[in-house]
Amino acid sequence: MYDDGLVTCTDTELIIRTYYLWGGDKSIALRAIRAVNAVPLPHGSWRLWGTGDFVHWYNLDRDRPRRRMALWIDVGARIVPSVTPRDPRRLITELASRGIRTNRAGWVQRGPGWMRLA
Repeated sequence: MYDDGLVTCTDTELIIRTYYLWGGDKSIALRAIRAVNAVPLPHGSWRLWGTGDFVHWYNLDRDRPRRRMALWIDVGARIVPSVTPRDPRRLITELASRGIRTNRAGWVQRGPGWMRLA
C-alpha cells in the first residue's frame, strides 16, 4: 500500500486526494487503469491545481513547484488524471506490482496503444 496524503494506492483502487474543484477525492479502480506514464515535471511548475492544456488534470498539491516528476494515469478518457506524488518511484513500483503497465521514471513511452501525450 502507498499513501502520501496526496495519493493512496490500495489493493483495489487509486485515490487521488483533493482532485475536484470542490475538494472531493477521485477514486479509480485499479482494473480501470490502462497505464501510468512518468514524465519529467519542469522545476517551477506553478500549476497547483487543475489544467493548463485541457488534457491533464492535476489534483491540489501546494508543493508541486518543488517536485520533479508527474504521473499521467491513462484510464481511456479524454481527461488524463495527473498527480505529483511525494515518492513517485515508490508509487510506480506499487502500481507495477499490481500488474499496471508503467514506464521507467523519466522515459516517455510511445507507440501504438500507449496513452496520448500532450
